[in-house]
Amino acid sequence: MSVDARRRSRWGIGRQIERRDGAESVAPFTTRRQWLQLGAIMAAGAALYLVHSFLRFRNYEAKGYDLGIFDQAVRQYALFREPLVPIKGVDFNILGDHFHPILALLAPLYWIWDDPRMLNIAMTALLVSSCVPVYLFIRRRFSHTTALIAAGALVLWWPFQAMVNWDFHEIAFGVPIAAWVVWAIDGRRYWLATSLSAVLLTVREDMGVTLLAIALVLAIKRAWAPAVVTAVLGVAGYVFATSVVIPHFSPEGEFGYWQFTALGPDMGSSIAFILSQPLDAIAVLFDHPLKIGLWLLHFAALWLLPFLSPYTLIGAPILLSRLFNDRLNVWSPVYQYDAILAPIFLMAALEALSRIGVWRQGRHPHRDPRRRRLPVIFVSVLLGCGVVGTLFFPQVFPFQRTVTGQNWQRSEWAHALDRAVKSIPDDVCIEAADNAVPHLVDRTYVGLHGDMGDELATWMIIDTTVEELGGWDPLTPDEALDRAERLGYEPVSADDHGIWVLHRDRPVDPACVQYVP
Repeated sequence: MSVDARRRSRWGIGRQIERRDGAESVAPFTTRRQWLQLGAIMAAGAALYLVHSFLRFRNYEAKGYDLGIFDQAVRQYALFREPLVPIKGVDFNILGDHFHPILALLAPLYWIWDDPRMLNIAMTALLVSSCVPVYLFIRRRFSHTTALIAAGALVLWWPFQAMVNWDFHEIAFGVPIAAWVVWAIDGRRYWLATSLSAVLLTVREDMGVTLLAIALVLAIKRAWAPAVVTAVLGVAGYVFATSVVIPHFSPEGEFGYWQFTALGPDMGSSIAFILSQPLDAIAVLFDHPLKIGLWLLHFAALWLLPFLSPYTLIGAPILLSRLFNDRLNVWSPVYQYDAILAPIFLMAALEALSRIGVWRQGRHPHRDPRRRRLPVIFVSVLLGCGVVGTLFFPQVFPFQRTVTGQNWQRSEWAHALDRAVKSIPDDVCIEAADNAVPHLVDRTYVGLHGDMGDELATWMIIDTTVEELGGWDPLTPDEALDRAERLGYEPVSADDHGIWVLHRDRPVDPACVQYVP
């Protein structure tokens, strides 16, 4: 026996020790070649993500909501300033909107390249890094081939495509962290899971509820002390974010994202409704075709297996909070909301598949070739769904436009927006159409139409080819043009493929010059 083999044997690496749930108590040894193969899949996914993202930016498909918002926040962090985001309003501190202090970790990236595309590079790294815990989780139960194909399927799956297509969002941090939480619980590293869960609290204020779900899973595993600590952290984190930090920075002085009126006017009444009328509450989850479609997209390709795993509970608050939400757009699969659920549900499905195999095939299922084939078939079908979707269904798999070459050509509309952006001087305040905003954040004080008051801006870019110009309460192009005339703006460039540039002659406010040094 070689020295390496003796060392692996001594430390238990590579031993096949079965647990009740089908996982091995010691993960099989992973060779350098296998790590390189996983790295190749991650690199290929990253390359595809970046190409798609950079083409969208070049084609003026990236928007102020959300790429421009996060650029302004991180840019101010990089300047060691409070994160004021004009896209949300004059002197609007982004911590009054959502609680995501983890964004400050991205500030050093702007010392390398202060461009909004740097955020998409960071998002790409975060998404593909989730392949590592997913691979290790699956490797405990199945072969390297199964784990590798699963990683490839995850990279190409629709929630990741939707997130890349929507550009950076703070939930990108939660994707790998949540995957590592599942991996840690599965490996009986319960206090590590609690520590990682605490980090989730810095991603978004609603992660406090997710911590309660993690605590429930820990309790199912009979890890009582970590479960209690995780639950306390979840409650404390949610209360601190929504009752202290956000109200402190919010212009309204309160947390303004209660949008679950189908359940009740506040959290207390909503909980009472769910407990007293559970059937009516369940009906809310299926009362629209988009909701039914979301259920099918998440679980049909996974053969409904996640419903057999306790790990699905970790993703349940995130999914259910969307389906209970009043806003129709959060039920749609085209936004960033589903990315954090993808690795959780994939790992849950394979955990369930492993336990089913143990139950059906006896004490030593790893000796049965049928058990080895089924997981490979499962992940291969999932990968095949991703490939077919990417080639033929751009409504759910937006990379279709990149792999088929549709978005490699720039439209005349994009050229017109490019001319409009280049005509705007540096260090001015400007109200711009949503698609123009990300191209102005690095050199102007830019916001959306109607969100900056009437006195601050001296330039406007209006896009008359869209129904609305972006923002929480968006103006239509006609409303923006009427407002511009009322405020004394004159056309600089009129109706260039639907794009208008307007200017009014007045001194530039010092706030405009000082915002982006």
